[in-house]
Amino acid sequence: MSNPDGRSERVAGGLASVADSGESERTQIGQSARRVGGRQRVTGEQRYVADLPVDGTLHMKLVHVDCARARFISIDAGAAEEVPGVHAVVTAQSLPQPVARFGPGHADRPLLAVGETKFHGEPVAAVVAETLDAAREAAALVRVEFEELPAVLTVASAVDAFAPLVREPELRPADDPHRNSNTLSEWNFGWGDVDAAQSDHVIENVYTTASTTHFAIEPHAFMAAPDGDGVSVWSSIQHPYVLQRLIADTLGLPLSKVRVFAPDPGGGFGGKQHAKFEPLLALLAMQFGQPVRLVLTLEETFQAVRSPTFEIAERTGFLNDGTITFQDITVNGLLGAYADIGYRVISKSSYLACGPYRVPDARIKVRALLSHTPPATALRGFGSPQMAWAFESQMDAAARVLGIDRLDIRLRNLARKGEEIVRGAGDTLADGDWAESVTKAAGWIGWGQPLPEGRGRGIALGIKSSATTGASYAIVRLLSDASVSVMAGTSDMGQGARTVLAQIAAQELGVAMDRVDVVMGDTSAAPYDMQTSASRSTVFMGTAVLNACREIQSKLRTMAAEVFAVDPSDVDLSGVDLEDLLKRAFGPVYGEVIGTGERRGAYLADHPLGGHAAFYEFCATASEVAVDRETGEYQLLRHVTVSDVGKALNPNHVAMQDEGAAMMGIGQTMMEHLVFDESGRLVNLGALDYRIATTKDVPFEMESLVVENEDGPGPYGSKGTGESGLLSTAPAIASAICDATGAVIRDLPITPERLWRVLKERHAAPIDLTDISQTDIDRPKGR
Repeated sequence: MSNPDGRSERVAGGLASVADSGESERTQIGQSARRVGGRQRVTGEQRYVADLPVDGTLHMKLVHVDCARARFISIDAGAAEEVPGVHAVVTAQSLPQPVARFGPGHADRPLLAVGETKFHGEPVAAVVAETLDAAREAAALVRVEFEELPAVLTVASAVDAFAPLVREPELRPADDPHRNSNTLSEWNFGWGDVDAAQSDHVIENVYTTASTTHFAIEPHAFMAAPDGDGVSVWSSIQHPYVLQRLIADTLGLPLSKVRVFAPDPGGGFGGKQHAKFEPLLALLAMQFGQPVRLVLTLEETFQAVRSPTFEIAERTGFLNDGTITFQDITVNGLLGAYADIGYRVISKSSYLACGPYRVPDARIKVRALLSHTPPATALRGFGSPQMAWAFESQMDAAARVLGIDRLDIRLRNLARKGEEIVRGAGDTLADGDWAESVTKAAGWIGWGQPLPEGRGRGIALGIKSSATTGASYAIVRLLSDASVSVMAGTSDMGQGARTVLAQIAAQELGVAMDRVDVVMGDTSAAPYDMQTSASRSTVFMGTAVLNACREIQSKLRTMAAEVFAVDPSDVDLSGVDLEDLLKRAFGPVYGEVIGTGERRGAYLADHPLGGHAAFYEFCATASEVAVDRETGEYQLLRHVTVSDVGKALNPNHVAMQDEGAAMMGIGQTMMEHLVFDESGRLVNLGALDYRIATTKDVPFEMESLVVENEDGPGPYGSKGTGESGLLSTAPAIASAICDATGAVIRDLPITPERLWRVLKERHAAPIDLTDISQTDIDRPKGR
């Protein structure tokens, strides 16, 4: 099959060269090599899915109804079908029956809404036309008669036994104990005996977090085209191999008949992990015998992806000296209309709900609740920032009650390297000297030094479990001129995977960075990678590339021994001219040396998460704020993140990732939240009504620091990073606000209005800070 722009397969698959890296030193590791593809991103040269033309492409527009839950009475497409160029108006009734359903863990989402919509934005029809203008015009002419039905929009309504069911019981297994409720799944984690634990003080509070959106600059875009007796799909997706398998299963095709092109996306942050409309486009492309394209508007993207809403109730026991004695935690995660990967976000993050601390006894009860809201999916941090919001706020509450310094109470309970943080399950032990990160953050922020009136400091810790399972494969080709081609299935969303993999290959094979090419983005060209998430790429794919290069090294030693008639054990490749060696070994027929490598994480069926964490992302965050008590406005003056990274293979990449994560965390802390009205309509769609952090919100002084002890499982002792910078942003800022004003807020985001209301209530009814954790008087009313 020809490529969309008539160029080579390299371009269609989103491949890039490291030729612009400008690096030629022998030691590549620990160097801030220039980012591969960085120039293309900032100049607009990079080609995204929406930029790739294919001759004869049909264009799709979706048809929606203006409420969350609606039963269709009729869909009149007569006027739409009269628009010149309209190819078809597709509804669930015109699709093969029963309508196919899909999802990464639960195959519950139909290609188009069947019978009723389950959330605001779920399409009831799709117009396919020869031009985008015709598709838009026709979509506006489709008339849908519907009856609005009561919707489940909150945790309270989701757990109400009399609430309408989001999922029909007949679509759930007969032995599902929750089939007649809005609970999709529940889990019980923990250890020890909470009820028998002895404590001097018990701190009990409820914390909530808002649902937020990813706001990647590139909108979601999809295209599919018939390819012989199979199909090719272009998508701005993070997991091309997961998508390949899902489409093959949905359409009943072998994997070899589904080819996925995944050009480097313009930001993902988890929102582009899993399929949204690709299965529908693939089905229609095969039916029509023509390519079909869909590019979502920003408003439609808001309706397609979001983070779960969390309500976390915590009871924590402490001794008088600040030692934790138990944690009793209940987590309710509002999942949305379909499972997507949100159920995994809720369960995996809750598994570490006790944080990075030594907790003798723990009980963690978790529910993933269905609702008539857009399906929740992964968002940078994968639920761990929400858990940190709760357990770190509890640590501050305990410090106030016990009169202990907030830094001291954390260091007193922080797990030391090699200690258990999840007890009795044989899980990964604390894998870093985490106290080093904490004290480094405290030192940078000037902990304990006096501050002017209206200013305060806060500190908080965050932890995230990395990949628990996985499989990454790499092929490295040392070509006859001693240049290198690395073939890897990882996606580069801007995190710099191409650059780091090139650095590893250059280091291992002793070549300059500008001699290395990294091939990604095509399931028919690059070998399998399970997924690009959980900050796994450096550890998993990096190890696979490292192993492939070392296989090449072994082959080169054998070649050199034959060429120079010496024993292989006497060969020192560091002194060998590779190009000369290859010329001598291959002669005039030429050739190449190929190495393969892999890194797998075993699936453990008896483990609650399916496996042990490969490593932990750990971060300490410290903030300093200034608060205007009259208005509730506050400004971040200083902000630092300190991440335990094992080894920073590219220091600039680590700093940029942590600073980007911190800014996402600042936005989620200060302003970001999706707003639904009483009909379940998402009312703050788009860039004007949904506020994100801008340059005006950047702290006056911002720093990203690391701790490097080379104690990680990845190449050269590395661990993954990129999410840690936002794990503890919210509790650090909240702690600083409380330090400045005495105001305690337990609901995110901390908007100026919310803070103003709390300060106003405190002024009307002063509260003794030592008793603040025992009362709800400082909670904002009327959320």
